[in-house]
Amino acid sequence: MPAQLCKGAVMKKYNNILVAIDPAQDHQPALSRAIHLANKSSDVKITIFLAIYDFSYEMTSMLSSEERHAMRRGVVMQREAWLKDLIKPHAEDGLDIDIKVVWHNRPYEAIVAEVFTSHIDLLVKATHAHDKIGSVIFTPTDWHLLRKCPCPVLMVKEHSWPENGKIVACVNLAADSETHESLNNAIVKEAQCIAGILGAEINLVNAYPATPVNITIELPEFDPASYTDAVRGHHLTSMKALRQQYSICEEQTYVIEGLPEDVIPKVAEDLDAELVILGTTGRTGLSAVFIGNTAEHTIDSLNCDLLALKPDGYVSPLAPNID
Repeated sequence: MPAQLCKGAVMKKYNNILVAIDPAQDHQPALSRAIHLANKSSDVKITIFLAIYDFSYEMTSMLSSEERHAMRRGVVMQREAWLKDLIKPHAEDGLDIDIKVVWHNRPYEAIVAEVFTSHIDLLVKATHAHDKIGSVIFTPTDWHLLRKCPCPVLMVKEHSWPENGKIVACVNLAADSETHESLNNAIVKEAQCIAGILGAEINLVNAYPATPVNITIELPEFDPASYTDAVRGHHLTSMKALRQQYSICEEQTYVIEGLPEDVIPKVAEDLDAELVILGTTGRTGLSAVFIGNTAEHTIDSLNCDLLALKPDGYVSPLAPNID
């Protein structure tokens, strides 16, 4: 089914993509995903970025600072040569791809700095898959980027994006705050952007909480069935308004009782989705759909790519100081 667009929707695209390279791997899923997106659009610039560091080069007291600098520069040049070989076939196909290698002991800080410096639209980074269950395993660098990177972060796995695939956009319909409403809209619009590029189907999912057991114990007159019906009714009404705003079919919306960390991976698995889109706030965990560690449990259980967005007005703790 073709992607759905509401009337007047402005289709953004990713003009400036930053790919975080894994120095331990020859095959780069993140680069493959960025090239896939670039081939579906026009005027896309890709920068492949590598932050390297070797503490031994800092501890060699017998060498002068100039000699240590020369040694570091030699390592950087070796990596630059490797990256040039990596992108050669794609550059020959006419793609606009740049290379940047920096010496930095905190890769996530170097990556976010490049996002700010080069006005990046999308950061793409590969994740690691658990051998037993196939879920995504996030490294400390991944978590820092998900929490602190100001632009959308696409975490990819070792698989392709087929045509006419499925996207799961996770929305939070429990809160009435402007921040959550704005982020819900951003999530759906981002889903439309990618669906428009790939010809994918958008599915909206929202998890709502079950009736707390302690309330039924402490308040004998409390009617849990009526409470549950009221909560579900609120979420269904909110979902209807959201899907109608963006012309999404009812059959492609899911309002399910349960914890987000249980509901969302299950829906993504049942749909065999290629991508899950979440909202983030960058506090101690991910939010918009979740607060705190709930998101961490959720995305660790996903068996597909993840796109994490920040709300409008988000200010990264790594933002450069401007006097």
